[in-house]
Amino acid sequence: MSLRPLSSTVPKVTEQVCSRKYIMLGRLVTHWPEIVGEELASKAHPVKIRYMKKKENQKTAATATLDISVSPADATLLHYRKDLILERINQIFGDRWVSALRFVPQTGNEKAKPTRRKKTVAPSMADKKYLAGMLANIDDPDIYERLENMGTAFLQDKKDKETREHGK
Repeated sequence: MSLRPLSSTVPKVTEQVCSRKYIMLGRLVTHWPEIVGEELASKAHPVKIRYMKKKENQKTAATATLDISVSPADATLLHYRKDLILERINQIFGDRWVSALRFVPQTGNEKAKPTRRKKTVAPSMADKKYLAGMLANIDDPDIYERLENMGTAFLQDKKDKETREHGK
């Protein structure tokens, strides 16, 4: 097994990970304040899309159910606006793509204060050169920056893990 450039493997990985379902969930999250309004957008958010495939003997198209994480009190408000929310979602995505909403309770840690950042070890010059060499064929500056950040985070996690293992 030989090492391959990151630029040749990332498209294969992202193709598998970023299927239609995740792209649609990302679009829902992006447009969420427009769909439910600013006030409710801060209290509830979409968390999962469940697809129901079309059966062979049915003439209806495949549909989806959207799970929305919300507190019980706010679930009541959203329940009364259910039809309006579905209408707005389907205005954005079209064709009655989402056919049902399901309100799931928020867990206690969803409203928790931000987590503290762990101390990280800065990457060495050798790591920076290695990463720059791996990304040398990337022409798009935005993709380059994102991959560089991902690579730096990966290297930092690796060093943090090694530091913890040697410290034990």
